[in-house]
This record gives sequence, structure tokens and C-alpha cells, in this order.
Amino acid sequence: MFQNKDKPVLLVVDDAINSIRLVNEILKDDYRIKVATNGAIALTVAQNTRPDIILLDVVMPVMNGYETCRRLKENKEFKDIPIIFLTAKTDEEDEEKGFALGAADYISKPVSPPILAARVKMHLELKRSRDILKDQNQFLDQEIKRRTRDISIIQEASIIAMAALAETRDNETGRHLQRVKLYIKELARYLSQMDKFKHTLTDEKVKLIVQSSPLHDIGKVGIPDRILLKPGPLSPEEYETMKKHTVLGRDAILCAEKLIGGAETFLSCAREIAYSHHEKWDGTGYPEGLSGENIPLSARLMAVADAYDALTSRRVYKEAISHEKALQIIKKDTGKHFDPDIVCAFLAVQERFEHIAKTYAENMHDMGWDA
Repeated sequence: MFQNKDKPVLLVVDDAINSIRLVNEILKDDYRIKVATNGAIALTVAQNTRPDIILLDVVMPVMNGYETCRRLKENKEFKDIPIIFLTAKTDEEDEEKGFALGAADYISKPVSPPILAARVKMHLELKRSRDILKDQNQFLDQEIKRRTRDISIIQEASIIAMAALAETRDNETGRHLQRVKLYIKELARYLSQMDKFKHTLTDEKVKLIVQSSPLHDIGKVGIPDRILLKPGPLSPEEYETMKKHTVLGRDAILCAEKLIGGAETFLSCAREIAYSHHEKWDGTGYPEGLSGENIPLSARLMAVADAYDALTSRRVYKEAISHEKALQIIKKDTGKHFDPDIVCAFLAVQERFEHIAKTYAENMHDMGWDA
């Protein structure tokens, strides 16, 4: 059936020479036969020859068949090799013990040559089918991971492109989006270690919040330049117009989601942030006047990250303030503007905030700090 080098390797483990001779006579034309006279020798032979299938007697000196089977199945290199018990022990409990240890089959002695040949062939074909399926599953798993990575890159690129559009019309620094992403990541990662948030802020959720954060002000593309770029305080009427950027941002993202299809998409978190990041813990924010935990967690995180960046960055209508002053302002607004838990996280990682602010500043003067 095969050239000798291509024949499957069959390991016969038996202390009875007559049994070994019989198996060899029946199967030698189709298999390369390897022999061991006890379980201990079998383990060494298996290590050296990597058999495709094993015929295993039960009653043997040094190490019996059951112990040999157990050790083979415990070894990750051998656990998928089919083992057929070939034994004179025919009690039902003996068969049950063999199958419980992982044997593929149980053939009673004296052996019927046609049955032995058929069973060995069948289990080898089953193993080949399992190996093919395993290879296919591994390929599919790798392909799914690759495509998931590609989709993630496309999603992030889409978010950055949309956010960059808003940045071109705003008067904030070019590194604003980069800083806010890093701030919100620090907050989310810290909170994810707390019992209260660890089931909500999974690794995937944190990643989505961080990716979505650049779209928090996407609605500003719809605000007139005379208001958006005004170098001074806004009038009450102008402020009302400015507040509409939250609704405009939500609606723009909703339009994108409708094109994607489905109620929940990778943009759902961005929609929450864009619409609700100006809500306040005490209910005095906009656009809906939500309070407490009725405000989406992603938006509550953005409220702190965005406020810190606004305080410590120079704008056309104000100078930057120091990290220490920003710290005091955010602490003072705990339970009013900001979620107390998130302020607690902010205080724990505030040194990281300061480092990010300095590292990604346009220049030290923009930060309001001495070089």
C-alpha cells in the first residue's frame, strides 16, 4: 500500500512473542512495525519513533498496559495517538477502565486477522480526519484573528479620519486628541481593577472607549466659525448654539451606524461620548441634564479627561493653567461635575496625566509651565 518510508508506524506493546509475531504477520505489508515488550520500553520507543497507532497489551511486567496508556495520554506529544488494547482480559469493567484512560478501541484475544486489520485501518483514517480538521481549525482561527485585526485597524482609521476633520475647524492644539486618548486610557485601566467596574470595563470595552474618544467633539464641524473660533467669552445665545455640537455629533455618528447596519456597532461608544460628555454628575449638564450613573460611563470618563486637557492647554480665549491648579479644580468639582469614582482614579494616576500633558504639549509655553 505504501513505500516503506511512507508506511504508518505501528507500535506493538506485548510481552508475548507469539502475539507480536501474529500482529506482524497480519499487518507487516501495510505498516512499519515497532516492538516493545513492556510499558517502560514502549514509552522510550514512542519517544524515538513517534508511532501513528499503538497496539497495547494489558498484562505485562514492569509497567502494565493501563499505566502505559495513562502516561502516553498525559504527554501532549502522544495524547492524540490512537491506542487499541489487544488483550485476553475481556471483563466489562476491564474495557471500561481502558476507555476511561483514553483508549480508542478494545480487541479481545485470540485476534481475528480481518477484524484487527479493519480496526487499525479505521482508527488511522479517523486520526487523519481529526488531524485535517485540526489543521483547518487552526487556519481558520488564524484567519479570523487576521481579519479581526484588519477590521480593528479600519475602524480606528475611520475614527481618526472623522476626528481629524473636526480638529481642522477647532482652535485646539493638534495633539489634543492624542492626549485625551492617553488620559482616558489611564482612567479606564485604573478603574477596571476595581470590583465595581471590572466586569464593565473589560479589556475590549476599554479598547473601544479609547478608540472612540477622538470623536467626542465631532459635532463641532456643524458650529459656525464665528462661534467656534471666537477669541473670547460666548454670549448666552452663542453658548446655546455651541451646546448643539453634542446633538450634531450624535446624529452624525448615527448616520454612519445606519450605513454599517445594526443597533450596536463599534461606533456606539463614540456616539455615547459625543452626546453625553458634557453631562454633569449633579444633573446640571447638557444636552439632557442626566445625572449620576444615568450618564454613560464612557462619557463620565471623557468628562474628566477633556476637562483636564482644557484646563492645562492654551486656547485663543484663555491661557493654560498648571497641573496643580487643574488638580484642585477637578477635586473641587467631585460629585458636582464629575463622578467621584473617576476623580478617585484621576487622583491615583494624576502623575501620569502630568507626564502625558508635558510629553505631548505643542511646547512648554502652551502648557503654562516653565521649561
